[in-house]
Amino acid sequence: MIRIQNQNELMPGPHPLLVVVAVCLIKTASGFANGKVSPACGDMTPQHGHDSSSKPAPYNITLDKPTFSPGDHITVTLRVVPTYGSISFKGFLIEARDAGNPDGLAVGSFSLLNPSESQLLHCGHTQGSAVSHTSKSKKTEIQAVWEAPKNPPSDVQFMATVVQKYKVYWVQIPGPVVSLNGATGVPPPNPTTTTTAVTTTLSALTRPFSSEGCGRSKSCLRDPVGCDPGRDPLCFFLSFTPEERTVLFELSGPADGYLSFALSLDKWMGNDDVYLCVRDGDSVDINAAYVSGRAHPELASENVLSDTAWQLADGVIQCRFRRDILLPRQIESRFSLDQSYFLFIAHGRAEDGVFMLVAWMTTVTTGVIIARYFKHDCPETRLFGRRLWFQVHRALMTLTVLLTCVGFSLPFIYRGGWSRHAGSHPYLGCTVMALSFIQPIMALLRPATDSSRRYIFNWMHLGTGTIARVLAVVAIFLGIQQQALLLPGPWSTGVLAGCVVWGVLVDLLLEFHSKVVIVTGRTLAEDEEKILGTHSDSERQRKVSRFKKIVLAVFLVGNVGFLSVLLNTIRNV
Repeated sequence: MIRIQNQNELMPGPHPLLVVVAVCLIKTASGFANGKVSPACGDMTPQHGHDSSSKPAPYNITLDKPTFSPGDHITVTLRVVPTYGSISFKGFLIEARDAGNPDGLAVGSFSLLNPSESQLLHCGHTQGSAVSHTSKSKKTEIQAVWEAPKNPPSDVQFMATVVQKYKVYWVQIPGPVVSLNGATGVPPPNPTTTTTAVTTTLSALTRPFSSEGCGRSKSCLRDPVGCDPGRDPLCFFLSFTPEERTVLFELSGPADGYLSFALSLDKWMGNDDVYLCVRDGDSVDINAAYVSGRAHPELASENVLSDTAWQLADGVIQCRFRRDILLPRQIESRFSLDQSYFLFIAHGRAEDGVFMLVAWMTTVTTGVIIARYFKHDCPETRLFGRRLWFQVHRALMTLTVLLTCVGFSLPFIYRGGWSRHAGSHPYLGCTVMALSFIQPIMALLRPATDSSRRYIFNWMHLGTGTIARVLAVVAIFLGIQQQALLLPGPWSTGVLAGCVVWGVLVDLLLEFHSKVVIVTGRTLAEDEEKILGTHSDSERQRKVSRFKKIVLAVFLVGNVGFLSVLLNTIRNV
């Protein structure tokens, strides 16, 4: 929790924002492979963090009729220009606009001809007023049927945004203009000119921010308390200066990826008004966004920011922008700035959970399987003077302790202390950390193998390790539910549960094999040897060892698969 000295940080008199600040982590929107691109309805620009291609678009739009009446149907075809050969596209957004107001809302509605590759979106006031992709599969042609509204404009132009690949796309490719029967047409725009949305030009800051005026002419939030962003590169700084009709915001801090803050109606993330300063190479994108529930922020389709400016220097992101205190009623996702809100400030990335996942989902489970079921395999094989299974077990457990230490330390480093709003998660984490240290200490002090007290160590080692594993799994489940991480709730929980169940099933299979199959096989082998005088024990041992190795390999493949999905989710946070 960032603590603010209210008496010297806030301007005297009434101010629009209640200063209650918490640290959280927010993910920026980074493309929509599933085609749910409703936030891009307005300017039809993909939220990929790159500019539209300046090359001629290798795609065009064709219609099956040049005129229409209210209620008529027109087949719209988006395809690759034949002269471009084998080029394809992955994503698209098709809309119909009033030709006299191409920056206005979509008109009419669509029905699908390719439901496996296209879907309807709600743009403007009409359901199905736009068509987009359903996946990033390669396409060369898409068709849809447009239905004219009851009160259409005199001329309607079709336009499309087409994504060839993530960094290569064309925005608002102009298509044909169709005219209402009996109306005077409006000349279509030059077909070689791509219509673009009006955006605010970004400029570079001429000088770094300063804490001068905090508590007098502007309200400031600073971490550490009293730091000056102009002199301290580790200072996280947010200021807001109410003016006659606008509020000027300044946001600064060290971050590799982004800085952001959110206006919230309560102390928890969800249904919040978010503002993002995202580093994109050598520049910074400044955007407004909105968080609905535990979903990731969606960038706003309406441009509500002005006088935007930024600066990058020595790993510090600084951005400044101005926003009107009151906005039109139709912009529902933006909060009015004449009310009191909780203020969340965010920075960085969510990566500390990665270490705990690798430690307690993979390395510790593999180490336990090696010690429990491979102890009698390759008894003569040694590594650095010790039996192979023991060295592998020790290496994996040492790695587990190291990863746990790193994963345990990072939240304290990021937050600068104890998190009081994370429930039982930090307490379980501390317990797991303590047990992780106890285990190797017990191993160093263990009695000899033939000692009469060896069984005490065996039971304590097993009990402590089992308790640590159970608590670690519970802590991880609680961790992915933290507001700070903003992982997709049910889905990520299901993947984690699958990973745990996978490990339990493999453990049960090996346990059943060792207790039933091996014991039964050993008894039959002894009887066979007595009756027939054969020596089948060595062959039986080879088969048992081969089976266990196959099970271990299958476990690792499945475990790495589950883990890769979770790590990729965290990486994108």
